Amino acid sequence: MFRDGVKSGTAIAIGYAPVALMFGLLAKSTGLTLIDTTLMSMIVFAGAAQYISLNLLSLGTGPFEIILTTFILNIRHFLMSASLHEKAEHDALWKKALYAFGITDETFSVAAMKEGTVSASYMFGLISISYSSWVVHSAIGHIVGAYLPETVQIGLSVALYAMFVGLLVPAIKTERKALWLAVCSGLMNSALLLWLNVPKGWAIVISTIVSAICMQWIVEKGKEAEYVR
Repeated sequence: MFRDGVKSGTAIAIGYAPVALMFGLLAKSTGLTLIDTTLMSMIVFAGAAQYISLNLLSLGTGPFEIILTTFILNIRHFLMSASLHEKAEHDALWKKALYAFGITDETFSVAAMKEGTVSASYMFGLISISYSSWVVHSAIGHIVGAYLPETVQIGLSVALYAMFVGLLVPAIKTERKALWLAVCSGLMNSALLLWLNVPKGWAIVISTIVSAICMQWIVEKGKEAEYVR
């Protein structure tokens, strides 16, 4: 079963390679050392959270705000783990706790689509190859970044913002709510920074949470209005 998991995770490992390489490059341009970059990939193992952490670090955000922001971003992992638990075979609790660390959007999707149940050995195979690819290529990206010209390294910091724009545009095309959420959170973040002098880290956290709550409330009210009609 471990071998089956490795086979299933090969495509994920290949897909992780370029993303992890870019993370390593951006981490180098942000000022992280090779050890910092590698440890972040080893301990966090969450692409979007790590990219956002780089952005927050470049803004001088404090540790607590970064942890809180990434926690909010990754809260969906509770739902994925609960869903996968229903599909998992009866294994020792420590085994489930261990492979739960490696659940990402991609590994969850592969495990969830597998016919029948999933065992701990299958999950360890699936996650081990995905995890190894992410960590190794993050380190390689940082090493490669060290040999790039300084002007290119500085330019990579701009690529971080370009990447977030690239992630936002497809969401806007499929759902208008994403556009309004981005606009509201951006305006609120600017207001908190310019008028209330809220620290950068807390401004991001507050604007994200408040905007998400308000937008969801507006959506629910809209659904209620449609239902009444």
